[in-house]
Amino acid sequence: MSQVTQREYIYKPNGEVPEGEGLPEGLRRIALGVEYCGAKLHGFQKQKSASETVQAHLERALSTIAAEDVTLVCAGRTDAGVHATNQVIHFDTRAQRPDRAWVQGVNTKLPDSVRVRWAREMPAQFHARFSAHARSYRYLIHSAPTRSAHSAAEVTWTQHSLDLEAMREGASYLIGRHDFTSYRASQCQAKSPVREITRLDIAPVGQLIALEISANAFLHHMVRNITGVLMAVGRGERSPIWVKEVLDQRDRSAGGVTAPPFGLYLVDVRYPDHFQLPQCEPGPLLVPQPLGALLSS
Repeated sequence: MSQVTQREYIYKPNGEVPEGEGLPEGLRRIALGVEYCGAKLHGFQKQKSASETVQAHLERALSTIAAEDVTLVCAGRTDAGVHATNQVIHFDTRAQRPDRAWVQGVNTKLPDSVRVRWAREMPAQFHARFSAHARSYRYLIHSAPTRSAHSAAEVTWTQHSLDLEAMREGASYLIGRHDFTSYRASQCQAKSPVREITRLDIAPVGQLIALEISANAFLHHMVRNITGVLMAVGRGERSPIWVKEVLDQRDRSAGGVTAPPFGLYLVDVRYPDHFQLPQCEPGPLLVPQPLGALLSS
């Protein structure tokens, strides 16, 4: 019988920890639920050329409360202008703090555009990105003759009327497991373009149109590219079957329509039940409906 040699586990800050292994003595793994308005932020990921990112703000605030340098990992990076109501992050720390310090204390060190909603100490095997098995986004569209003076950077405005039935018909072609090459950014670095969309609902909510999409994971610009194509269908510029034709070509240039970032919100990240993370309303405040309830409201 051939002998199988297992690679020795070496701890890396915030990294994956195999079953049966633990964090080095004295370290704790903390998860946070985070909400932010991305209108004036340069995306989630920390950048050398931009200090106004969600990660940079959080790491500075956490380092102050922990009295040590803190780095973090998130469930999914968002672009400049994109928002979140239920982003999930985690970090490893030697600091002994109650959960309220990671919430109220950290919030006192953050700008008004970024807020921690909850904190929870997690087992070593939890990882904000790799433990997640589903993510959901909402995209908000204001269809009206003139742009509203309110929430201009939190919804996407179009002066055109949109045919929701045509958009729903087009969206139906995207449900399931597909190669989404045509719907990802040309600079996307994901190893595989295959993703599985489990829900894509489109419904009016007050004066807005809300698009809700859930999948096991998303590619770079995938939601914005899907929304851009569906809006073209809604305006009557393309037929619903065009959504499938774009998908089948597996060529980004086939669609070529990217919706603006302003209306996009990361609203939910799902993990295995045994992690027992808090469940929060998906939001944003403009859309009070629970996840999956847009069409029944």
